[in-house]
Amino acid sequence: MIRIAVANQKGGVGKTTTAINVATALAATGWRVLLVDLDPQGNASTGLGIHQAERVRSSYDLLLGECGLADAVIATRIPRLDLIASTPDLSGAEIELVDFEQRTHRLLTALETAPPGKWDIALFDCPPSLGLLTLNAMVAAQSLLVPLQCEFFALEGLSQLLQTVERIRGRFNPTLSILGVALTMYDRRNRLTEQVAQDVRTCLGKAVFETVIPRNVRLSEAPSHGLPALIYDHKCPGSEAYMALARELIGRLPRQKAAA
Repeated sequence: MIRIAVANQKGGVGKTTTAINVATALAATGWRVLLVDLDPQGNASTGLGIHQAERVRSSYDLLLGECGLADAVIATRIPRLDLIASTPDLSGAEIELVDFEQRTHRLLTALETAPPGKWDIALFDCPPSLGLLTLNAMVAAQSLLVPLQCEFFALEGLSQLLQTVERIRGRFNPTLSILGVALTMYDRRNRLTEQVAQDVRTCLGKAVFETVIPRNVRLSEAPSHGLPALIYDHKCPGSEAYMALARELIGRLPRQKAAA
């Protein structure tokens, strides 16, 4: 199972929107996808239409060993897309996990119990921090997908993230790589957007995806309906961009699907 963490410690850069829509696009092209919601706010769970009452078991229970992987998984309305939901309890996990042995490897250990061939790929929607939840995701992941908002402060946050990745490589996960940086909230009318995009491409080169995700009202509206934008309005510019991003992402993965 390919494992990708969608991470950036800066909030409001489109992590959850990216995780939901890339997961949906991958499922639409034939991949069997598991999305793990590691953000205590639970926006990925809400955005897929999973109500609080349905979250009997969550990523919190999984990390603390109170349930097995099979018990935490919820089938979504989207074919081939499963979810491990989040609840507000997860906000306490950072403190509770401190006393656990191998506290940085809890997610990896849980995912290793997955039946062979159950899922082709797992995506981890990380919280906007570099705490123990994000650390678990980075230890469990083989690579990172980094959504980056096209604004000045995002560049500062990216440098911090890259430093964190180097530390994690040195201590916990030497094979962790950056699959790619996705430019989000792109507004061609804004000069700063163009400048930030140019600076990021100059700095990171081919690590930056060619596809950019535009500012789009439909992307903002979709979660309130409990749907990914690709289902809510598959013809809007945001949905088309995420389909293109998914195709580009598949091209960077070690295993490819003919359907893509």
